[in-house]
Amino acid sequence: MWTPLVLVLVTSWRAFAQVPLPEPPFLPQNASAGASPSSAGIPNAQWSSLLGNLLYFYEAQRSGKLPSTNRVKWRNDSALTDGQDVKLDLTGGLYDAGDYIKCTFPLSFTVMSICWGATDFGKGYDLANQTPYLDDMLRWSLDWLIKAHAANNTLFVQVANEEVDNAYWGGDRNIPLPRPSYQINDTSPGTDAAAGTAAAFAACSNLYANRIFSNSYSGPATLQNATYAATLLEHAQQLFTFATGASGGHAVYQHSVPEVGKAYASSGYGDELAIAALFLSWATNSSSLYQQAQGYWQQYSLGSYDGVFNWDNKTPGLPVLFAQIAQANPSFGGNASTWQTVAEKYFDGIVYGGGPGYQTRGGLLYYNGDSDDASLNPSLNAAMLLTRYVPLASTQSRRNDYWNYAKTQVNYALGNNPMQAPYIVGANPNSPQNPHSAMASGGNNISQINTSPPQEAYVLYGGVVGGPDKYDRFFDIRADWPETEIALDYNAPMLTLAAMHVLNDTADPFYTSLKAGAYDSKKPQGMPCDAAYTDGCGGPQLSQGGKIVLGVIPGLTGLAIFSLLGWWAMVSFRREHDLLY
Repeated sequence: MWTPLVLVLVTSWRAFAQVPLPEPPFLPQNASAGASPSSAGIPNAQWSSLLGNLLYFYEAQRSGKLPSTNRVKWRNDSALTDGQDVKLDLTGGLYDAGDYIKCTFPLSFTVMSICWGATDFGKGYDLANQTPYLDDMLRWSLDWLIKAHAANNTLFVQVANEEVDNAYWGGDRNIPLPRPSYQINDTSPGTDAAAGTAAAFAACSNLYANRIFSNSYSGPATLQNATYAATLLEHAQQLFTFATGASGGHAVYQHSVPEVGKAYASSGYGDELAIAALFLSWATNSSSLYQQAQGYWQQYSLGSYDGVFNWDNKTPGLPVLFAQIAQANPSFGGNASTWQTVAEKYFDGIVYGGGPGYQTRGGLLYYNGDSDDASLNPSLNAAMLLTRYVPLASTQSRRNDYWNYAKTQVNYALGNNPMQAPYIVGANPNSPQNPHSAMASGGNNISQINTSPPQEAYVLYGGVVGGPDKYDRFFDIRADWPETEIALDYNAPMLTLAAMHVLNDTADPFYTSLKAGAYDSKKPQGMPCDAAYTDGCGGPQLSQGGKIVLGVIPGLTGLAIFSLLGWWAMVSFRREHDLLY
């Protein structure tokens, strides 16, 4: 077990080895700066600023004793007793979303995704002068995961009680106690959580060790540190051994720790075992681990899955990673063309149709069920995987189509949508004004969450919100967490995409072309229909502009108006029915 002395020593040498932070520090500009086009060139100033904002968001989510370099001046030290119930130091880490729980499973996915992205498109961070902040963010996250991995066969998977935490709406100075610590161990295993964290450590070890997959990508961000890479790899190997060999057998982690199922229940563990084996195969130059990953693909019938890539299901990323490694090192015994076929079957279903996802009228990739609580997350994760796969695609037409499709999803998130809203807080005057964040809201009365205070107290720069509904409507209501909540994993794909655009895109992000007040004129009337609100579940409603059109069309008789409204109601009902079923 890690003793307090060892933890102090580890933290000390790691801080010494960290990439120095810029002076003066990068700070987000006022949202109005996102309405000013920049001069063309690489790196593009607007994409560089966006990349910086996306990283800044993670700093706003920090828990524990904040360092002297803290840039988010409205944040305070918080949750300084975490781990005392188990006589460990579990302070630090990141709050998962708009509240104050700390969750290992989605955090591991987040850092795995970011490290994978920074390995392929890392020079984008270098060009934007954001590599020091990438290093700072990753270490803050990984150092806490090291603490959470308190012994070879022990991993803490959550700190704080979900129900208690959800009942609190206030600042970071008065977070309710107690904050219990929940663990998996040898007799109460969590195969998914242990393997998922192993994958995160291995992916980040690859980044810090400068282990590139292919010259087709820009290469890793310049933050190499062999000692830190070795530490991460050691934890990855220990956790993978724990995941595969726990005396309690294999189990999803909520089976051992029911509390975690309230927020992040896992649907299986085959995908985590496979992706951990893959990242470890590359980290250790092991063909046997690569073949073990292929065995998990077959054993758990992962090829039958055609859904979303997210914190729960890593399966869609596997064929891409299989192909990357097989192409980079054919001696592993992988067949790159076989994995290309698997990957392209999945991507073709997205881009050309035939998969479970469909495009909304406004163009957002949408999966009924998975997209209902955070519509942008499946879309941006798909765009991220498509962009990464483009250099591996078997035909030029696929390279073009995959790239263009990914770009439409990025542009949708950045304002090319029916609401004309970029769904990143603080990016532009049309960005969301009411993200669901207890810290940023400035309120302390959960019964008046939307009105107290009437304006969000702090701008949560760089936070990607959940996104619009299946009708492309976004209501910007603080309590409407499916649309307005922020979360660690929401930012992850956008980080990789922004780094890629810094590398390759001379044109500004779409939101620089939006007119001031564009969202205000498009904002829908009525209320949402989702897990937070049922008030608007009678189907889509006309915007204010639509109502005005009906009111001014000359020459319509009362019967015609009645017929038109009846037609609208019928179409609304049938479309609602078709999309739901």
